[in-house]
Amino acid sequence: MINPGTAEWLNLVEEEIIDAQRPIIDPHHHLWKQPAGSDYLLENLWEDTGSGHNVVKTVFVECFAEYRTEGPNHLKSLGETEFVSEQADASEADNGNATIAAIVGHTNLTRGEQTREPLEAHIELGRGKFRGVRHAGARDPHPEALMIAGRGPEGLYQMAEFREGLKVLADMGLTYDTWHYHHQNRDFADLARACPDTQMILDHFGTPLGVGPYEGQREEIFEQWKKDIAEIARCENVVAKIGGLAMPDNGFGWHNRDTPATSDEFVSAQKRYYLHTIECFGPDRCMMESNFPVDKYSISYPVLYNGLKKIVADFSEDEKDAMFYGTAARVYSID
Repeated sequence: MINPGTAEWLNLVEEEIIDAQRPIIDPHHHLWKQPAGSDYLLENLWEDTGSGHNVVKTVFVECFAEYRTEGPNHLKSLGETEFVSEQADASEADNGNATIAAIVGHTNLTRGEQTREPLEAHIELGRGKFRGVRHAGARDPHPEALMIAGRGPEGLYQMAEFREGLKVLADMGLTYDTWHYHHQNRDFADLARACPDTQMILDHFGTPLGVGPYEGQREEIFEQWKKDIAEIARCENVVAKIGGLAMPDNGFGWHNRDTPATSDEFVSAQKRYYLHTIECFGPDRCMMESNFPVDKYSISYPVLYNGLKKIVADFSEDEKDAMFYGTAARVYSID
């Protein structure tokens, strides 16, 4: 079997590009240097964004990449912003490929008011592209069952110091991206209500899990998830990134196959998550994301975006423009 996620494996499924001229901002991807040849750097991003769809701009989201190895702990994440700023500058030198237009970094928001110091440093190092912070709350009692287990501390969303840090973000005009699991959605809704002035972005649908103790519970989880998403959508300070549901931990199993998913298989398995979220939030509060390279364990970039376009084929042109471009441009202040 060819290793999932490799170019050889992903290329086993090829499709004609749908709606190829539509401008796209991909609001969620990562970059990193890793051993054993598994880097995902600008040239790798361009291989994906340049694979057929009209992806013109992107947003980098933190992933613990290139942290500083020396200095105070609360400043080590500045290394990631330095690293991505260099990649973003390089992206602007090539007009034929997507530009990294915004950076979402990381700082420890449980430091409350003291987060101002590192945030000011991130803004300076971001050279006009630093837009916000992701301090993920993802935590599950069964991390051993997950391929990518979250590192969030117990009760993060309830911590008074953390909520103070979120209010600092609002005061500085910065956004807050979150990543957590489906059983944490109600805690997140409570957080969003407590910090109404902070622009929040819900990543990956709240990550419904489908492996380990959650295997075989998809329908039960889906029914509760629908209620939770509707509750979160009542918080006007929250927008939704719709995507990132092809991670191995979501339990669809495509990473265990001889071939990656086709766009039709993707649509059949996941359309209901997208349509429910769009119904609750509205297109002007939704943005289509790739979550690459994590989701390439299941599906290739051009096939993924074919699937996303198929899901919303019946929406109006203005609604499609919002979900593929406009919402991301507004939320992340992208020209």
